[in-house]
Order: sequence, then C-alpha cells, then structure tokens
Amino acid sequence: MHVIDFFIKLLAAESVTPNDAGLMQVIEAYLPDYEARYINEGGVKNLFLSKKFGEGDHLCFAGHVDVVPAGEGWESHPFDPMIREGKIYARGAQDMKSGVAAFVQACREAESFVGRLSILLTSDEEGDATYGTQIMLKHLEEIGLLPDCCVVAEPTCERLFGDAIKIGRRGSINGYLEIQGRQGHAAYPEKAINPVHQIAPILSQLAGVDLDEGDEDFAPSKIVITDIRGGMEVTNVTPNSLKIMFNVRNSTKTTEADIRAHVTQVLEGLAFTLRLDQGAHPFVTRHDSKIVQEIVGCISEVTGIETRLSTAGGTSDARFMGQYGIDVVEFGVVNDTIHAPNECTTVDEVEKLYRVFAAVIAQW
Repeated sequence: MHVIDFFIKLLAAESVTPNDAGLMQVIEAYLPDYEARYINEGGVKNLFLSKKFGEGDHLCFAGHVDVVPAGEGWESHPFDPMIREGKIYARGAQDMKSGVAAFVQACREAESFVGRLSILLTSDEEGDATYGTQIMLKHLEEIGLLPDCCVVAEPTCERLFGDAIKIGRRGSINGYLEIQGRQGHAAYPEKAINPVHQIAPILSQLAGVDLDEGDEDFAPSKIVITDIRGGMEVTNVTPNSLKIMFNVRNSTKTTEADIRAHVTQVLEGLAFTLRLDQGAHPFVTRHDSKIVQEIVGCISEVTGIETRLSTAGGTSDARFMGQYGIDVVEFGVVNDTIHAPNECTTVDEVEKLYRVFAAVIAQW
C-alpha cells in the first residue's frame, strides 16, 4: 500500500479523543512483524509496536491517532477525505495522521536497522493525556524497553516543509494568587484594607516580568497575567480579597520554586496565598545529539532546506519523553490549519515526510 493510500484510510476513521475508532488494530495488522503491547486505562488505548533487528540503538516513532472534534464550517465531510488540487482535506490531516502514516509506512518497509525500531501510539493526546503516552512510558521503563531516541511526528514546519523541527518545549506553570484584605465602605478607606490598592504599586514587578534571561534555545520565562478580579461589582464597597491568575511558559532555567520565591519577595508584608500547578515540564535535546543530527541531515537530503531548531509553541507528548531522559525531536508537516475547519495538508508533504523517516531508518 502507498503511504497516501494508508493515510487516507487513517483519515476516514472518526477517532475523536479518546476513541481510536479501531485504528490501533488497523496499524497492528499493517505491521505483522512487530510485537504488539497494549496498555489500556481510563478509556484510553495505547499501543507499542517493536521489532529488534540487531544490537544497537532503540529508535522510537511516536504520535497519536486521536483528533479534536470536527466542528462547523467544513466544505466537505471531515471524515470523508477529499483530495483537491494536491491537498488532502480531513480532520487530523495535519494533526497528526500525516505523521502517523509516514512513520508507520517507513517502519513497515524497513529491511534492516542497527538496533530496535518501535512505534508508540495513544488515543488521548488531544485530551487530558492522563492515561496516554506517560502510562506507556512508565510500563516500558518497568520492562526495560525505554527508547534511546524518539521522533514525535507532530506538525512542526512553519511556512515550507522541512523549515523547522522542535528540539524542546517550554514548560507551563499556572499560578493562582489571592491577596487578602478587609472589606469596607468606600467612604471610609482608612477603616478597610483594600487589596487592589496594595497590589497597584507593585503589580509591575509581577506582570510581564522576565524570570530569567533566556538562552540560545529558549526565550525568557515570563509571568503573564491572565485574570484579575475582586469586589462585588458595586461602587461603595471595597473588596475583601483580590484574585490573580497567571501563567509562566518556563524554560529549563526557571523552576516552580523560582516562581514562588519571586512572588513571595514581591508581596512581602501582604497577606496572600499562592498555588502553583506545573502542567508541563520543559525539556531540550542537545543540538549535537544523534537524533538531531540524523533528522536534520535527512531533511536536507530530501528537501534541500536548512532546518531551524525551535522550541516555540505549546506542549506535546514529547514532554513525557523528555522527563525520562530520552533524546526527542518533533518533526512533521506544515502547521497552519490544525484544529480548524477544512484542515488539510498536501500529498507532496506527506510523501516527503515518509521519505525523511525512511532515510533516518536507513542511515542510522
């Protein structure tokens, strides 16, 4: 089967999170020489397929078969793939059944490899991811099958296919701050403690503040205020408390403890509570690592384009790989219609993505 034919087969499955719509079994059957392991929990399906060719590195390709709901505004049925003027329209075309089709086809056709090839798939990347990739990685660690290197085939290119790969991601920390005051009458401010007045002179030390200077891979970690509220929406009563929500997309140079220390210093003398939730941890793969060098070389070979190493954007399941010390990169088709109506990619990009992955395997 040609990679585009297989891609269209994947797109036709209505695999909205966490439903895999039978795709795990389809892919397992398509790779009969690979040993299959399922870890299913919380209504989520996770599949690990592996084949040992010989002694050497363990290279894993990872991704998700689930997609977000189609929504409104489509010009064609979102789960009836349409090819028009070289573009393939369907939900999941970019995010990320193109990547899954490309690496599954490359692994199916691999005749040799110096080590072990594997594929890790989940049906819960677009959801909470609580029972997704991280559950499978925990199992692989227990049985001694964690990969040395991993390629997550998320859509990473910006304008042209091959122009960017992700070698890391920022973390994400949510902050919930409440400053305590004492409610009172607006006519007698001296009898109240107004938390809005308390924070006003020092808010600039929180809002938009850089917590580190950044480096060659990451922009500075910045406190971004997302919500401020207090009071009862009346003009004659001062608020009893003020709530502030913020987010920090943190690099490897700033930790949760650093954020807590900064906020505590700024609010010294005020009565407050602070809760910090780490939603994702930052990671970065070395520029000179084998996986970075191999995939950059193969992209150049297939496209003739010099690839930019990036850490921009949100989070992906690559963050879980990073926590286990796995050298991980992300590479896939152009990202410009994901989660939107009429999501699409091109036939040319999917074929080239398959060729890059096949080259990585052949030249490892």
